Amino acid sequence: MLKAVILIGGPQKGTRFRPLSFEVPKPLFPVAGVPMIQHHIEACAQVPGMQEILLIGFYQPDEPLTQFLEAAQQEFNLPVRYLQEFAPLGTGGGLYHFRDQILAGSPEAFFVLNADVCSDFPLSAMLEAHRHQRHPFLLLGTTANRTQSLNYGCIVENPQTHEVLHYVEKPSTFISDIINCGIYLFSPEALKPLRDVFQRNQQDGQLEDSPGLWPGAGTIRLEQDVFSALAGQGQIYVHLTDGIWSQIKSAGSALYASRLYLSRYQDTHPERLAKHTPGSPRIRGNVYIHPTAKVAPSAVLGPNVSIGKGVTVGEGVRLRESIVLHGATLQEHTCVLHSIVGWGSTVGRWARVEGTPNDPNPNDPRARMDSESLFKDGKLLPAITILGCRVRIPAEVLILNSIVLPHKELSRSFTNQIIL
Repeated sequence: MLKAVILIGGPQKGTRFRPLSFEVPKPLFPVAGVPMIQHHIEACAQVPGMQEILLIGFYQPDEPLTQFLEAAQQEFNLPVRYLQEFAPLGTGGGLYHFRDQILAGSPEAFFVLNADVCSDFPLSAMLEAHRHQRHPFLLLGTTANRTQSLNYGCIVENPQTHEVLHYVEKPSTFISDIINCGIYLFSPEALKPLRDVFQRNQQDGQLEDSPGLWPGAGTIRLEQDVFSALAGQGQIYVHLTDGIWSQIKSAGSALYASRLYLSRYQDTHPERLAKHTPGSPRIRGNVYIHPTAKVAPSAVLGPNVSIGKGVTVGEGVRLRESIVLHGATLQEHTCVLHSIVGWGSTVGRWARVEGTPNDPNPNDPRARMDSESLFKDGKLLPAITILGCRVRIPAEVLILNSIVLPHKELSRSFTNQIIL
């Protein structure tokens, strides 16, 4: 019997995802037509012996999250439950706090997945490696180039046994080109080192504070407090993958993740990809169109386009490398490139909404998304254009490399600006 835990964080996380995370919790943001964490749940549900999927975070269990959980339970015929932390507990604190729920029913092992990663989730291969050689911690690793590896947790492995000899989270100098994917397989005994960290935090807190349970004792950072401390002790191993993988930290990386998932649909969900038929819009490459969207036959869509529920796309519209969210309207002959159009927004006829992609270098197979900084030397860097919820763009204007916050009605063109 197996279980899976998805760490979904909370509202003060995902700040780089604004203004899109104002309307919906980041884990429910649609990537390639379905909520971000549905990709995780689909992968977990396909592992034989999976009994339960737990989501751990500190979001309030509001209506969108509750509806998503109910729909997921019905679709995958598996219990999918949300466990709310009483405070932000770090990447390991929630696992320790809800240890009884995770270990209920005595699972053989449990997967732990960060919500903000895009992957093909080779969970069955990880399970096979774990059963071949059982250890408390198995990490999924991939490679990055020397410069970008500094933005991730770096793993030094024994190439013969794949034991993790050394682990450093975001090192200041080059350590290794193997990076942590944020996808793990833990044995039940993996919770013992978490207990040791909790007790140590409690003792440290009591030394500094008044007697009693120190409120910060429950905060455990899996990477620094556990992996770095236990590396080289025969407890942590790495399973390397050369499949797709990317972090989803910002809106730009969500657009890149959408492209990766849409290309995977060729093999996993061909029914989700739009086909070109007579009298329908022209499709170029991988495109997802929600069944309720109305798209004019003279529109040209793709590659890497995702169109949400109830969207209206007018005659002569050109859409490329973009996500158009629930209820948006693109009027006749608009051009939308490298952009995200927010919920219920309207783009007027003959308007052009365009951004600048920040994709990994296509000539470097080990290149990853750069962790984007919005500003450099006091100037806004060119990036994808984001229209927040219910933004109105007038006819015949250009919105280039800009971020428009929700409920704005623009009257002219903007370039390289954040419109508050």
